[in-house]
Amino acid sequence: MPVIIATVILLALFMGITILGIGESSKVAIGIFLFHLFSLTLLALICGFFVFRNGLGVLFENYQLPVKGGIRMALFFGFSAAMLGISGFESSANFVEEQAEGIFPKTLRNMWIVVSVFNPLMAFLALAIVPISEVHANEEALLAFMGFKAGGSWVSTLISIDAALVLSGAVLTSYVGVGGLLERMTLDRILPNFLLKKNRRGSAYRIIILFFLLGTSILFITRGELGALAGVYTISFLAVMALFGIGNILLKVRRAKLPRPERASPLAIFLAIGAVITALVGNAILNPPYLGVFLEYFIPTFLLVSIMLNRTKLLWAILKLIRYLFEPVQRFIKKLNRRILNLINEINAQEFVFFTNEDNVAILNKAMLYISKNEHTRKLKIVTILENGETLPPRLASDIEVLDREYPEIDIEFISMEGEFGPELIKSLSRKWKIPINFMFIGSPGDHFPYRIEE
Repeated sequence: MPVIIATVILLALFMGITILGIGESSKVAIGIFLFHLFSLTLLALICGFFVFRNGLGVLFENYQLPVKGGIRMALFFGFSAAMLGISGFESSANFVEEQAEGIFPKTLRNMWIVVSVFNPLMAFLALAIVPISEVHANEEALLAFMGFKAGGSWVSTLISIDAALVLSGAVLTSYVGVGGLLERMTLDRILPNFLLKKNRRGSAYRIIILFFLLGTSILFITRGELGALAGVYTISFLAVMALFGIGNILLKVRRAKLPRPERASPLAIFLAIGAVITALVGNAILNPPYLGVFLEYFIPTFLLVSIMLNRTKLLWAILKLIRYLFEPVQRFIKKLNRRILNLINEINAQEFVFFTNEDNVAILNKAMLYISKNEHTRKLKIVTILENGETLPPRLASDIEVLDREYPEIDIEFISMEGEFGPELIKSLSRKWKIPINFMFIGSPGDHFPYRIEE
């Protein structure tokens, strides 16, 4: 119980820090990273010296023990459980927009190098120092126990401090990353707008408090058991990594012309997805109750997102059902009818903007199909920017008239103006028309597009 109370206090502390607007510091993160590398390197050297002095007797004894279920099952479940040791890759993508060009691949490379060296090395040293019977008794703090056996209590204390620092940094990263993710999803109208409420320091405190409540609820449901918490986290992490691979395939198929500095071969992507799914299945078989806890959170979240994405259809369905069941109560029905219609009109009143410089009716029709199927709106501005000496494409106006007749449910407004198309013009038009930038679209940019995607 004291561990659970201390964990709740730690989560509440970082919730308060995030609400106050104190974000992550790159210098502090580098300091924690270097201290972590120093601690692991020191532990490896001390354990290596211990093995050199005492020999490999413990290692041979551990290898002589019978393997439960056979060597194949041991390798399968060992691979699945070991995937928790490479978590962190999924967090790097949260900060890609804040990194300079070329930095993101380097962060992935550095993490890959560190994991490739330390994970197998620590596993080998653990088998060479700690008997399997003692591993089970000390699995929650195995590295600290290794340090105690090889170098004494000061090494154990150092490793414990390092673990506390690294995990505390991970908690702060989680608050910052989840806050940015849910705010982005809310701005895209995938989550309810009440989450966007901010305090004077500019923090979306409702999102942060919601994340704190979710974190503490998982803690209480699992009763603070490290294995259960790690199992739920592993399943979530592997699901996210699988989505990265699936997203990469979708981009290759649907946005093949999108410029990208790094390329992954289809074989590498399918191999990675296969490995991740294998580990996901292994963890689900290894610990079915942990999969149940994961689904208890995943299913309600999935239902909420599905409802938000289809809320106008659901509102219409509710409206028809109410009309059918409560026709005798005319006054009540009329009031409710007006309110729901006003809500639908309010949702559909959001204007969208599509920039084009071509009179290609096929591209314009694709844009209209996307907006009609995926966005809740009845108003669209089609804008053409003419630079010095340029003239309006000859068939553009007539093509837009055809689209206006083809999509009578969308009010199309055609605007032609002079200027230089770029980020500054988009920001200016966003302020002038009071239309958020994420409701402005262009066609998929090609290799010669003069601006970076994040601009």
